Amino acid sequence: MNEPTVSVVICVYTEDRWEDILAAVSSVRAQSRPALETLLVVDHNRSLLERLTGEYKEVHEVRVLANAGPRGLSAGRNTGIAASYGEIIAFLDDDAVAERDWLRYFVQGYADPRVMAVGGRTVPVWASGRRPAWFPEEFDWVVGCAYKGLPGGVAEVRNVLGGNASFRRSAFDAAGGFATGIGRDGDKRPLGCEETELCIRLSRARPEAVLLLDDRAVIHHRVPGVRERFAYFRARTYAEGLSKALVARSVGADKGLESERRYTTRVLPAGVARGLRDALLGRAGGAGRAGAIVTGVAAAAGGYVVGSVRARRGEVTFSVGEIPGGPVGKGGEGGSS
Repeated sequence: MNEPTVSVVICVYTEDRWEDILAAVSSVRAQSRPALETLLVVDHNRSLLERLTGEYKEVHEVRVLANAGPRGLSAGRNTGIAASYGEIIAFLDDDAVAERDWLRYFVQGYADPRVMAVGGRTVPVWASGRRPAWFPEEFDWVVGCAYKGLPGGVAEVRNVLGGNASFRRSAFDAAGGFATGIGRDGDKRPLGCEETELCIRLSRARPEAVLLLDDRAVIHHRVPGVRERFAYFRARTYAEGLSKALVARSVGADKGLESERRYTTRVLPAGVARGLRDALLGRAGGAGRAGAIVTGVAAAAGGYVVGSVRARRGEVTFSVGEIPGGPVGKGGEGGSS
């Protein structure tokens, strides 16, 4: 039986990440299990579009195209989905590099026909050379990486993490594309959760669907210096609360907060306890980690309350599932924030 073909989508938006983009593409081209193609989707930046087009004009397996939707990561991903030819569509962050067997482990997961998505493990590469002493591993999602509390090995999950993930093409036929209006828009407030909302929508459309996390599918994600600062940590956790309110508005609080309840009642209290224990033992950063966890929870809770109020007022709308060139699946309008 032939293995499925894989398209890799990398969404890009700024020339400031030029070297990172080249490194990301090189890591895909060096895979032990080759991709059918790599699509670079440029988010409303003509200069970057032209520069990348020139860079890869003689590389047939790399295609450069413009985001055909509104500004933002979700619309860029939807553009890549629409333009791709692979049976599996994988997504890689523009400031990350994949290990050589990344796609091989993804493809292995699809041997089971019930599997509709496979995600991997994202490892932080700190600009300072080491993790800040105060930064808790339980909050590595703040910098787009795998965090303490995720299952190890190969395990079923509610949702995969968007910067290191793959989906069957039929997943988008069933559930539509990524919701615009939830996730990131260039350098604006660091929102997220668009992949969470999509995965929950997918599980509703296909109740038999299995979503996997395989921690052998590894990428290394660069964390710039500004994201090692406590101010960014606080802003990102607050933005996560805003995003979770949008997800709950779209798919309901039961599913939208299902994994978060276990995380906040089991994983985070254990992290606080470890931090306080380390502080009592005189280990560096213990008190800071415990304090960061408490601050992060409070900021996310505050963001969720504000986001929920905005949702009830209908201040911001978001659209779900439209792939350029025509709707995929049912599509349609989502809720408000």
